Amino acid sequence: MTKYLLPLFLLLLSCSTSQPEIYEWRGSERSGIYPDTDLLTEWPEEGPKEIWTIDSLGRGYGSPQFTEDRFYITGELDSMCILYCFDLDGVKMWQTILGKEWVTSFPGSRSAPTIVDDLIYLGTGMGDLYCVSTTDGSLVWSKDFTEDFQGIYPLHGHFEAAVISGERVFWTPGGLTYNVVALNRMTGDLIWSNPGFGERSGYNPGKLVVHDGRELFVTFTSAKLLGLDAETGELLWSHHQDVYTEEEREKIGIGDSHANSVIYRDGSVFYAAGDGNGGVRLGLSEDGSEITQVWRNPGFDSFFGGVVLIGNHLYTSGTHSQYLYSIDATTGILTDSLKIGQGALIAADQMLYYYNQRGQIFLLSYTEGKMKEVSSFKITKGTRHHFAHPVIHNGVLYQRRGDALMAFDISL
Repeated sequence: MTKYLLPLFLLLLSCSTSQPEIYEWRGSERSGIYPDTDLLTEWPEEGPKEIWTIDSLGRGYGSPQFTEDRFYITGELDSMCILYCFDLDGVKMWQTILGKEWVTSFPGSRSAPTIVDDLIYLGTGMGDLYCVSTTDGSLVWSKDFTEDFQGIYPLHGHFEAAVISGERVFWTPGGLTYNVVALNRMTGDLIWSNPGFGERSGYNPGKLVVHDGRELFVTFTSAKLLGLDAETGELLWSHHQDVYTEEEREKIGIGDSHANSVIYRDGSVFYAAGDGNGGVRLGLSEDGSEITQVWRNPGFDSFFGGVVLIGNHLYTSGTHSQYLYSIDATTGILTDSLKIGQGALIAADQMLYYYNQRGQIFLLSYTEGKMKEVSSFKITKGTRHHFAHPVIHNGVLYQRRGDALMAFDISL
């Protein structure tokens, strides 16, 4: 029997050291590319079949976050942030009140939850960070934006989708001392903080970049993209947004909105900043401690519509125009554009899905950066702005608009 002990030990060791699955904003690696296959390549004229609608979420812009058999989403009711848990049939399993929610400019919840094992990590528009149980929504720990971090509010409230690595959860309160922090994700205890440049946060969801084995936490504050060592909190580099002068930026709301996660591939960091430098490709040094600007395209200028990198092309919505753009990732040169309005973009099964701010959802084909409209339909349910990013899970397209979430069957 002893001949089986070593293989058994190695098996147990591999299981104990395996990384937990992380369910997060815009799917795997925050790429906006969903793994679903066997999806419709064309929709009926009236749009795909609606499976169900939930119309009592409260005000909000955050997209649902899915695990295997359920999803989580937030809404604001009576100035409070409510976290909901539903099964895939849209049946509510539980709800819990987290705390005060943002109710001034663009009132409503903002963040998409991040789920690891049996814990949910979620921030409110007030900047408070919560860790709750997936079982029943009970509170594990929380951190107060102003009391614990002395955070500084952006004009439209705080938006961030918590980033997780190992025992750490990363958060960007802004401010002079706790500008960027890493907390123990089990207890909420502070692991490190970095003062950055003392700026307020830039509505950025953040991104964990793994470059040649080194982990970097990359996020925007109001005028700078920051790259920090994820383990130590050391600020390794920054990329400044120079569209506005320092004097102009002293006024809150000027040049400080950078709500797209960066994209990393093969030693390069790509971003699109509608309130900054536009589209940029940065090359990382071998150890990730330095950057070099490879190209910059001011017209590739998305505020918060998400960026998708497929093959050798980047796709995103314009901010100062009504176009969806594609550019060459190697050169930064414009490849194609479609005048279909500002909006939010994802991809799945060799197609693009685009939800514009007029409420239209487009199905688009693409070939080497060239895009073509295939089908479209309009979202008529829900309230207020068409800002929430689409999500695809198990052959179903989910779209939020304010207090409503709709599910559409897009499977073959």
